[in-house]
Amino acid sequence: MSDLSWLTARPIAHRGLHDLNKTRWENTLSAFSAAVKHNYAIECDVHLTSDFVPVVIHDDDLKRLAGQDGFVWQRTTAEMQQLRIGGTADHAPTLDEMLKLVAGRVPLVIELKGTPGRDEGLVAAVGERLKKYDGKAAIMSFDHWLIRDFSKFAPGIPGGLTAYGKENRLIEAHFSMLAHDLAFTSYAAGDLPNPFVSFVRKKLKMPVITWTVRDQPALELSYKYGDQITFEGFRPEVPVA
Repeated sequence: MSDLSWLTARPIAHRGLHDLNKTRWENTLSAFSAAVKHNYAIECDVHLTSDFVPVVIHDDDLKRLAGQDGFVWQRTTAEMQQLRIGGTADHAPTLDEMLKLVAGRVPLVIELKGTPGRDEGLVAAVGERLKKYDGKAAIMSFDHWLIRDFSKFAPGIPGGLTAYGKENRLIEAHFSMLAHDLAFTSYAAGDLPNPFVSFVRKKLKMPVITWTVRDQPALELSYKYGDQITFEGFRPEVPVA
């Protein structure tokens, strides 16, 4: 396994360093700029547009973030760029715009959001861009069908499982994904500890980051049973290099 110490070296700003969508909204260039300024790693989300371009946005439905009816997969890249996020001046950036802005200054953890029947080519599109990117970056997903494509379409890029839960059926499903060359996992902080996280950390020496840390109990669970936090709503200290 390649060295992933950079993945856990500093706290990870969930969807960038936003202010809980008051004036600086999630997954915008403004939130990413703020994260870089404060030396946090960045977590972000990507969907695929109708013209097969990865765009940085969390929801597939446009209503909450852009006040529009419809879905990301129904819009072209040009149409997505016309949308204003939360009524601010920020648009929904393409992954290319985000990568150009960050330019390797802090690590990236990119979550691929699957939409069954509408996401063919997403892994390949992200992998193609990261192959040319001069910086530390990893990809991850909840969606098992996307993870199965990581090694084929994004070779050499650390791939992770985004996961939650303590129920046996969920834990068993997580274990099944270890057959697909996982490099790390991102686990719900409130579902720690559990057998899957304990196994991958202790037996496989696989890094575990947690999501989404917003309070002291989640912070304490994360640092007791995981290796780094994905946070929002406060500013944790960044280790001095």
